[in-house]
Amino acid sequence: MRPRPVALTVNGDPATLLVEPRTHLADALREQLNLTGTHLGCEQGVCGACTLLIDGKPQRACLAFAVDCEGSAVTTIEGFDADPTMAALREAFSAHHALQCGFCTPGMLVTARDVVLRLGEIPEARLREELAGNLCRCTGYVGIVAAVQAVAAGRAPQPAAVPLVPEARRMAQPEAAAPAAAPAPRPAPSGGGNSLTERVAIAAPPDAVWAVLSDLPRLAACLPGAVLDRVEGDRVTGSVAVALGPIRARFAGSGEVALDAAARAGRLRGQGGDAGTGSRAEGEIAWQLLPAPGGSEVEVTLGWRLTGGLAQFNRAGLVRDVVRRVAQDFARNLEALIAGETPPPARPIGVLALLWGILRSRLFRR
Repeated sequence: MRPRPVALTVNGDPATLLVEPRTHLADALREQLNLTGTHLGCEQGVCGACTLLIDGKPQRACLAFAVDCEGSAVTTIEGFDADPTMAALREAFSAHHALQCGFCTPGMLVTARDVVLRLGEIPEARLREELAGNLCRCTGYVGIVAAVQAVAAGRAPQPAAVPLVPEARRMAQPEAAAPAAAPAPRPAPSGGGNSLTERVAIAAPPDAVWAVLSDLPRLAACLPGAVLDRVEGDRVTGSVAVALGPIRARFAGSGEVALDAAARAGRLRGQGGDAGTGSRAEGEIAWQLLPAPGGSEVEVTLGWRLTGGLAQFNRAGLVRDVVRRVAQDFARNLEALIAGETPPPARPIGVLALLWGILRSRLFRR
């Protein structure tokens, strides 16, 4: 079950995924490319929520193994922005109130586009049969049928128009005699990774702050949940503990550090995994020390990609606020260390407690 690279064209762009043979396409797209518009419902090919295009044809992403899609052109709901038929369907779905919770909508839209292009205007009974493979628990289908009928009205079948990604943009199948090598870990996640930049104020002079930022054991002591086990040259090993309600995860791994004393900047690239949840994280953190009135500022740029069971937590819109709260805790610990005090012992980052504090501040903000 060792991971292997799979080369695809996703929404017109080349992508290489590192997947286990049992990983289905929906999970690979959601976890590695952050294309979360492909929804997962039954995971048995029944509900149709994960419908997308593989080589121009609607397919269930939960039934397609990612390794079987080698060389294919995949189009998810995010890849239809320039498609006029999809644009008309989206407008019609809004006008006819064809969605409520929206969970079925991405797969329903992909199927509806195929019906409109492949069959054109058809009787309502036939249209309902064509849509029967996409289940909706909210609308009763009345608005959905009306929306698709409005777009299909007066249209003739256009089966040749169904493939969205041109043949010239598809990736060629790799030669059997030259198996692809496993890609090196990406230091700055892209194609589904997340990134953000924050500045945190430190009430201490730049020289004192840099003395800590360039001393990795002291630096790790200021970061909530972090434990540094070993430093050997520019290589480090350690772990970061996270508490997600009843879920306890500890990402253990290794990384490479580069420090620039002249620029007062540093960079850490690393990757690690949690054995309990089967999740993996990889990314890069870069920091730059800047002078500021009354002390210093540290500009931190973080890029990361989280896969596995905990990948759902990097889709929340509150991630930036959570990181900001962690940065504030880091600043307080750093100031205490510079003042000669002992920072609190490392403990898991309590994400749910942080989220509650953020929500409370938002609810009662004046």
